[in-house]
Amino acid sequence: MRSRTALAASATLVLAGLVAAGWAAGTALGDPLPVSTTTPVAVGTAIALPARTATPSATPTATRTVAAVARTCSVAAAARDPRLRSFQGRVVNARTGEVLFDRQGTKASRAASVMKVLTSAAALEVLGPGYRLTTKVVEGSRPGEVVLVGGGDVTLSRTPAGTATAYAGAPHLSTLAAKVKRAWKAAHPGERITRIVLDTSYFGGPTWQPTWAVKERALGSTPRMTALMVDGDRANTAANTSPRGNDPVGRAGSAFAAYFGGGVQVARGTAPRGASVLASVRSQPVSTLVQQELLYSDNTIAEALARVTAIEAGTGNTFSAIDAAVVPALRQYGIEPAKVRVVDGSGLSDDNRIPPSYLTKLFVKVLHKSDGLGPVFAGLPVAGRTGSLSYGDRFAGAASKADGKVWAKTGWIDTGYTLAGIIRAKDGTPLTFAFYALGDSFVSANAKQALDTLTADVWSCGNRLSDT
Repeated sequence: MRSRTALAASATLVLAGLVAAGWAAGTALGDPLPVSTTTPVAVGTAIALPARTATPSATPTATRTVAAVARTCSVAAAARDPRLRSFQGRVVNARTGEVLFDRQGTKASRAASVMKVLTSAAALEVLGPGYRLTTKVVEGSRPGEVVLVGGGDVTLSRTPAGTATAYAGAPHLSTLAAKVKRAWKAAHPGERITRIVLDTSYFGGPTWQPTWAVKERALGSTPRMTALMVDGDRANTAANTSPRGNDPVGRAGSAFAAYFGGGVQVARGTAPRGASVLASVRSQPVSTLVQQELLYSDNTIAEALARVTAIEAGTGNTFSAIDAAVVPALRQYGIEPAKVRVVDGSGLSDDNRIPPSYLTKLFVKVLHKSDGLGPVFAGLPVAGRTGSLSYGDRFAGAASKADGKVWAKTGWIDTGYTLAGIIRAKDGTPLTFAFYALGDSFVSANAKQALDTLTADVWSCGNRLSDT
């Protein structure tokens, strides 16, 4: 979800209760979620990862016997709120697998930034939680020449080491430059570096997905996607939302050259085959990048993860390669991603397609942190507490009754608002849900409040939720 309001704050904190409980909470379906979230910790802090586990045996199955429940609690009025425009949604009892509420739940539609949940799951499957993106410098083909090779790490910062940026724990160009100087001095005593070549060949073009609105660069949510950039190409390195430029590669090259003094030429090209590596720096692990991506809905990390997932899956290095990598990766979680179409990693495109029914199934696994999906749970914003659900216009007023009880991914594009995730209902029932408020044209921001109200009403109903 993108915001034109308070998103300028750096995405540096999550609540420790969310993270710690997200990893340590038991998988018993009767009490699957943490109750409180209070102490902040840095998102950039690496978390000890549990072994990859399967969903517990209590996972919903078609043959599970369920005690009769009086379905007497209706949210039909909230679901008809005109602010929701063309509404789709589904709610599932995560303990039994029973569909409690459904409105066109099997229809595949655009899901906005909820797409990031799929991107994260695919990256964790293909890359693994410990994978890190590497930026390196190699020997060039000319005297005095080095090549800066982009490895897709959009968190790499142009600020001096030790400076806080929008991405906690990010590597810095200053660190890389210092390493290069030491290695160069040892290999070429008495010779100075006079030329820096910028290699961005790891990602193929185009740099802008054709269905994206160009205004996103000015609004500050999304840069041109290149394999070499610094600070997500933000003008303000510390702000989550900040205008992006037209030449991320040039910005990175100029920043790197500045660490080598004046008179250094900067050019573009590719590294010589088999060139010796002088130095490198690495990103935070994918498990941390996923949390940074989800908490404040970072489009830049999402696109980088999608692209690197495609590369490592062998489907290509362009936007068009993402679907062929993500969809097969999602199958590894044991849920067929029928009707899912992935055009980008962030969800900005109107052409993405996800049925709410698929999300409600995937979130059962996220709830249990099974099959390696713990980082997704840890990154989900919490209603009224963290990330993109902590702003003043989310879960306010009557909807605040569900504060701290909803773990969900937000989504916004011009033609819709979405919300999907996990609810710890008032009666203790674990629920998964996916709600879409879509329109053929611009959908007003007040759809957010309608989604929150509906979600809070579902929290009140719990297992008594009626489909009528």
